[in-house]
Amino acid sequence: MPKPRKALISLDDTPYYHCVSRCVRRAFLCGEDPVTRKSFEHRREWVESRLLKLAGAFAIDVCAYAVMSNHTHVVLHVDRDMAQEWSLREVVERWHELFNGTLISQAFLSGKPLHEAQEVELSRQAEVWRERLMSISWFMRCLNEDIARQANREDGCTGRFWEGRFKSQALLDEAALQVVVGVPAVAANGRQ
Repeated sequence: MPKPRKALISLDDTPYYHCVSRCVRRAFLCGEDPVTRKSFEHRREWVESRLLKLAGAFAIDVCAYAVMSNHTHVVLHVDRDMAQEWSLREVVERWHELFNGTLISQAFLSGKPLHEAQEVELSRQAEVWRERLMSISWFMRCLNEDIARQANREDGCTGRFWEGRFKSQALLDEAALQVVVGVPAVAANGRQ
């Protein structure tokens, strides 16, 4: 029986994860479809731009990525310490880079005074957002959902663009990270 994703991602074990998302319905993420001769190479820019935007909002660094014809590979590093240092305002601002937030958070950012109950609610909501802003699941959701919407709009269709949820693999040691990122392992003496 499959394990829930929260049981597969343990930041106590490692902050590094290799995530893979695959397209369905013989869809092309990028490259040229040999049957229709249509080029989808411009979609690579969609992925790169979205990764850059998400890395700016989340407490997650993109260590490496590859955009293939029908899937993506992303190596992510979760910086939990950085997220814990964010002020209330920084959490709310980062969340608003991606989502509309709530009426209370919108009022807070516009400088309107909040009542005590609103401040308590905003603090509670900001802690939820802080957790989400260091969640690989939320990061991948924000990446894949945006790309799927653009691709479906361009293809003139609806439905799934990605094969279920993304797959993730914990990178538990430096050797695993080097293999996935493509950096050759260096021996203790500094030679390859």
